[in-house]
Amino acid sequence: MADPTGFLKYEREEPKKKSKEERLATWGEVYADVDPGERNEKVRKQASRCMDCGIPFCHSGSSGCPLGNLIPEWNDLVRRGDWAAASDRLHATNNFPEFTGKLCPAPCEAGCVLSISPLSGGPVAIKRVEATIADQSWEAGYVQPQVSEVSSGQRVAIVGSGPAGLAAAQQLTRAGHEVTVYERDDRLGGLLRYGIPEFKMEKKVLDRRLAQLRKEGTRFVTGCEVGVDLSVEELRAQYDAVVLAVGALRGRDDTTTPGRELAGIHLAMEHLVPANKFVEGDGPPRIDARGKHVVIIGGGDTGADSYGTATRQGALSVTQLDQYPMPPSTRDDARSPWPTWPYILRTYPAHEEAGERKFAVAVKRFVGDENGHVRAVELQQVRVQKDPETGRREVIPVSDEVETLPADLVLLAIGFEGVEEMPLLDGLGLSLTRRGTLSCGADWQTETPGVFVCGDAHRGASLVVWAIAEGRSVAHAVDAYLTGASDLPAPVHPTALPLAVV
Repeated sequence: MADPTGFLKYEREEPKKKSKEERLATWGEVYADVDPGERNEKVRKQASRCMDCGIPFCHSGSSGCPLGNLIPEWNDLVRRGDWAAASDRLHATNNFPEFTGKLCPAPCEAGCVLSISPLSGGPVAIKRVEATIADQSWEAGYVQPQVSEVSSGQRVAIVGSGPAGLAAAQQLTRAGHEVTVYERDDRLGGLLRYGIPEFKMEKKVLDRRLAQLRKEGTRFVTGCEVGVDLSVEELRAQYDAVVLAVGALRGRDDTTTPGRELAGIHLAMEHLVPANKFVEGDGPPRIDARGKHVVIIGGGDTGADSYGTATRQGALSVTQLDQYPMPPSTRDDARSPWPTWPYILRTYPAHEEAGERKFAVAVKRFVGDENGHVRAVELQQVRVQKDPETGRREVIPVSDEVETLPADLVLLAIGFEGVEEMPLLDGLGLSLTRRGTLSCGADWQTETPGVFVCGDAHRGASLVVWAIAEGRSVAHAVDAYLTGASDLPAPVHPTALPLAVV
């Protein structure tokens, strides 16, 4: 078993980052390049902090990892230096551990028993261990194509090449089905490609995994919007099953604040996508923060991605606004008791580099110049409360005092409203729920027979780990639909939710 006193011997240690100057001078990942031998030895010590708990909440689907990653097992294998076995154990439950090891906020660490008390020194660095196993797997050649020895003769179309669609594609291809993934963009990956900045995950990480899928037999078609370039009639005629993994990309807008119509105010994705295309070599972005005062509205992941992108583009200043008060630095057991996801202040590497964050503020109005371009925002201190009768969230000013910030570029990173309207849905006879998502039954099948849904399109904007879990689960359902039974894993049910205090 693992070392039961490892957490007493070693403190939690995060991977070393590059200097701020080096990070801002390049689009590359923020973490420093370390000799693999040194990296592995450090991570072996981190893995030895795992206590091999009798009830490992870290891989509980409700309070930890929805993939059911066998975390204590591969922690112990890493502790013993058996990287090949650790790779097998990790890939048994996760198709893309290099994605989750870099992008997932790690609910597994929130569910770690060492998270119960700060006196433990913090949870096991599960995400770091996972990322290192993934890196070592590629470096040592453990990752190889897994080509099916049999063919079912069944054809499956997957619409969308984000993490959910790719996970479903890999599982179904390995089960012997003929799988084609359709992507409307010019490159594969969905938000992994154009929503995630290079400094969080370099796209060569995505490309090498796509190469594996191709060698396994998955076919990809880019620049094809299903329902337009390929009609719904052609889709249904050519394929025995269809999986919708189209994401939830309809960005939430601010339609009530005076001055929203001014030029220079954009949804955050309108900034991130061309910035990522620029890094891919597609030329200068249409929306550029260089030489501008940038204000980002929204305190989540997308806001942080815009923050880091703006600083790398050469913004004069970057300010991120959040309507809520600054969260505490440690878990408040009354609000979010272990093992739920804690409500704490989360600082991304981008926040360490430049700029500032303001909490408990909201924009009263956008101020424009004589040319109709935004030049400033007026802020007020606010509090957020629920209307006791309707339950709706209200933002209430708590002071008449107004603060003016210069703003040449304003980015709205205030969430997503669900699946975009598209001809494909109309052609399939599908409508969106009140949440803007696509509903399904217990078998992941929509109201249209033979058409399945997974990922953000079903769940709403969520974590990469949930997308992969749903992709794996829908693959099980499609396999059973086509063959009558399936041995593929199904880690989550369509109604599964993370443990939370309500």
